[in-house]
Amino acid sequence: VNFTDNLLCVSTSCCIFTKTQDHSRASLYCLKLRMTYSIFAAVLLGAAWALANVEAHLDISIIACHTNGTDPEDEEQVDGDEMFYVDIKNKELHFTLPEFADKFTSPGWAEQAQANYQNCISNVKVAAQGEKYPPEEIEPPQSTIHSMEEVELGKSNTLICFVNNFHPPPVQVKWTKNDVEVKDGVTLSRYYPNTDSTFQQFSTLSIIPEEGDVYSCSVEHKGLHGPLTRIWEPEANNESHMAATVFCGIGLTLGLLGVGVGTFFLIKGNNCN
Repeated sequence: VNFTDNLLCVSTSCCIFTKTQDHSRASLYCLKLRMTYSIFAAVLLGAAWALANVEAHLDISIIACHTNGTDPEDEEQVDGDEMFYVDIKNKELHFTLPEFADKFTSPGWAEQAQANYQNCISNVKVAAQGEKYPPEEIEPPQSTIHSMEEVELGKSNTLICFVNNFHPPPVQVKWTKNDVEVKDGVTLSRYYPNTDSTFQQFSTLSIIPEEGDVYSCSVEHKGLHGPLTRIWEPEANNESHMAATVFCGIGLTLGLLGVGVGTFFLIKGNNCN
C-alpha cells in the first residue's frame, strides 16, 4: 500500500511539471519518474516473489457470547493450534502452548477480553434487532469415538468422543458403561472454531477396559432430533496371541521334522545291520 501511494504521488508531480514551459525540467522529472517507477516496480516484483515463497499461516481469533450470558469464549489459534484462551468468568489468561515453547507475555489481555465480551453482547443485540431477528443458523454435529492408546485389557486407557461441524456451540456429552451413566473421569473441552464457521469439541473418559464392556458416547445439540450415540467395545490387540501361535507352529514343525529325521536314520541303521 505504501509503495502504491508513493507511485501515485510521484506521477502527479510529473504531470504538473509537464504543463510548465520549462520542458527540460519537465523531461528531467519525467525521466526521474521513469527511473523511480522502474525501481519501485522492481521492489514490488521482489516483494511479490518473496511473498510467493513464504509459507502462509492462518491466525484465528474468536470472541463468542450468548445474550443469556452462557458459554463465553475468547481464544487465539495459529494454524489450528490453540495458543491461549481467556477464562471470562474468572478473568484469567491461560496459555496452552507446550511447556518447552518460548511463551510470550500478553499484559492486559484478560481485561481486554472482558471489554470485548461486553461489546459482543451489545453487538449481538443490535445486529439481531437490525436484521429483524432472523432465524438462527443451525448445523447438527457429527461424532466419532476411539481410544487414545492401543487397547490392552485390564490396563488404563482413555476414550475420546470427538464432536465436529456443529453450530451454534456448545454440545452436551453423556457417557455410559454397560448402560449405566458414568460421570467420574469425564472431561469436556472448550469449543474450538473451524474455518467454515462451525465448531468442534471433545469429551474424554478414563477407563480400564475389560472383556465384555460396552461404552457409549451420546451427544445432544439443538440441531439433533435426539441424542447422537456412538458405541465402543474393547478389542484387545491380538499380536501377542498371533506371535504365540506362530512360535507354537514353528516348534511343532521342528519337532515333527526331528521325529522324521530320527526315524529315517533309525531305519537306515537297521538296514545296514
